[in-house]
Amino acid sequence: MKTLKIFFISSIVLFNLTACSDQEKITPNRGKVKFETISISSKLGGRVAKIYVEEGQEVKQGDTLAFINIPEVSAKMMQADGAIMAAQGQLEMANNGATSEQMNQIDQSLNAAKAQLEFAQESFKRINGMYQDSLVSQQQYDEVKMKLTMAKAQVDATQAKKQEVAKGTRFEQISQAKGQLNRALGAKEEVIVASDEKYLIAPCDMLIETISLKEGELLTPGYVLVNGYQKNSIYFRFTIPESKIYDFKVNQELTIQNPYTQEAYKAKITAIKQLAHYADITSTSPLYELDESIYELKVVPISNASNRPFYLNSTVLIKQ
Repeated sequence: MKTLKIFFISSIVLFNLTACSDQEKITPNRGKVKFETISISSKLGGRVAKIYVEEGQEVKQGDTLAFINIPEVSAKMMQADGAIMAAQGQLEMANNGATSEQMNQIDQSLNAAKAQLEFAQESFKRINGMYQDSLVSQQQYDEVKMKLTMAKAQVDATQAKKQEVAKGTRFEQISQAKGQLNRALGAKEEVIVASDEKYLIAPCDMLIETISLKEGELLTPGYVLVNGYQKNSIYFRFTIPESKIYDFKVNQELTIQNPYTQEAYKAKITAIKQLAHYADITSTSPLYELDESIYELKVVPISNASNRPFYLNSTVLIKQ
């Protein structure tokens, strides 16, 4: 009886050892499923007023993801409109030249200056005769003469002003007015572009992965509000040590297998690049073992695999 029991246990152990020896060894070339990521942020700061999507939701290109309340945009728009109105007024004034009312004012100023000149001339004639007869001092004579000179200068200045207005606005003034208008229009265009930033729009068909803020929270400029990835941008990422990298070439075709579903896919290597040095395998016995750099293979499916059951960071193998 005891001998039979020993024989039975030995048979079970032998069977298990045989089964283990028949198991297929898993390939060391293991990789992860990746998608091209999309990060969506706002160029301007504001408060998150409304979020229209949820994590895990699929959206189409052009869908509105969120609305950001930016009160400064409305104020900037009013300032830009006011600057445009002022610049347009300056340009119209420069093109039209002086009005009839302005010409009348200049004529009245010229008439007044001429009247002052006539009075100064009469005064000088009288003072000059008295000065010749030594009836007035040199000081009084010089004062009257100075007033005459000033009256002549006033008439000349008013006549020059009238001629300038009659010729129209100078070309430089018109160019300056046009420049001010273009500047104001550019400022308004900038505000219009900024107003579009109030809506966060999906740049492509994508799957929403994470939403970093809630409604009512403040969004700072450049802060990523929505993270996601393109479902049709799948690729596989493998890390290969230096001792094995020579088995692979760019444009080499491979067979990728899902270890859980056993599905196999044809794929191609599109890039091989070295990872950062912190990923290197260093040896504590450099006389006996070599250090190894670590490389990354980027492998993409040859056929469209967007409808296959792939999940981000799930494991895939290179079938040998």
